[in-house]
Amino acid sequence: MTLDGPIDCDIHPIVPSSEALLPYLPGHWAEVVVQRGITDLDSASYPQSTPLASRPDWRSDHARPGADLTLLQAHALDRWGLSAAICNCVYGVWPVFSADMAAAFSHGLNAWIAAEWLDRDPRLRSSIIVPLQSPQLAAEEIDRWAGDKRFVQVLLPVFADMPLGNRYYWPIFEAAARHGLPVGIHAGSTYRNPVTPSGWPSYYVEDYVAQSQGFHSQLASLICEGTFVKFPELKVVFIESGFTWMPSALWRLNKYWQGLRMEVPWVDRSPSEIAREHIRLTLQPVDAPPDPELLNRFMTHMESEDMLLFSSDYPHWQFDRDEVVPPGLSPSLLRKIQYDNPRATYSRLTERAQ
Repeated sequence: MTLDGPIDCDIHPIVPSSEALLPYLPGHWAEVVVQRGITDLDSASYPQSTPLASRPDWRSDHARPGADLTLLQAHALDRWGLSAAICNCVYGVWPVFSADMAAAFSHGLNAWIAAEWLDRDPRLRSSIIVPLQSPQLAAEEIDRWAGDKRFVQVLLPVFADMPLGNRYYWPIFEAAARHGLPVGIHAGSTYRNPVTPSGWPSYYVEDYVAQSQGFHSQLASLICEGTFVKFPELKVVFIESGFTWMPSALWRLNKYWQGLRMEVPWVDRSPSEIAREHIRLTLQPVDAPPDPELLNRFMTHMESEDMLLFSSDYPHWQFDRDEVVPPGLSPSLLRKIQYDNPRATYSRLTERAQ
């Protein structure tokens, strides 16, 4: 595959209905869905009727935003000359209480993505959806799909039942690292616990804004728990986290690590050094001020040109017109964000798809 165009690291295929998954669910689970009247597991993280769910010019009269491959091709793949795009299907698998049902839906989603999206456009790649409810079942799902080189990442939500660096989740990271797959942590939740440190919010806008706090917590958890020491080849991609918060978060983590490092002796170098090696962040939504000079100042504070990955977040409404990339970035940095950094993060993009 020739990667001669930008690589979009975050697009969102939407399941049109639960009926669309029935042919792909394993065993008796299709019958369970019908008998129990499970009509939709679509994630509450992006209610389809809200303006943020899709730009007005990307909506369709006959399908949910993001559910039509032809429109995706016209709106994003062809429009921006993308050489590859990674599908992150944020569906309501993670809030399900039954680990067995979550595993069945995860398998069905991965099979659906492979057949309905990846098979129909060679530019598409995908994350592996896994049942976070059971790290063992999640590892099995990774092993099941890792042989298909079109799957380039493992996808998790930023809010889980506990911080993701906890050793309870290490079977997921072990399976991902064994197959050379990054782990993508995307805005979203199991909704077992509040999405704010002070309790449940009243409004969707609070939930949406609070998602960024989850990434702060996961950054500290993954570093302090020693996840990257245990799995030194692992890359973790923060998706839809913003990025201007990273320098100040690392400054604070560095400061208190220096005074409390006796608690975590396995963290034998500064958190900022570990983050620059192992953490990547997608571009959209851009949370920088519109002034190009201020944006470039933030990039200087990142102390790395390797951490940002190009993304459009299609079909979500994060920018207007074709201004996917904020103005003012140098040509060399823009090339790294659009081409070099995604290639370095997702090694499978350059491998022959099977």
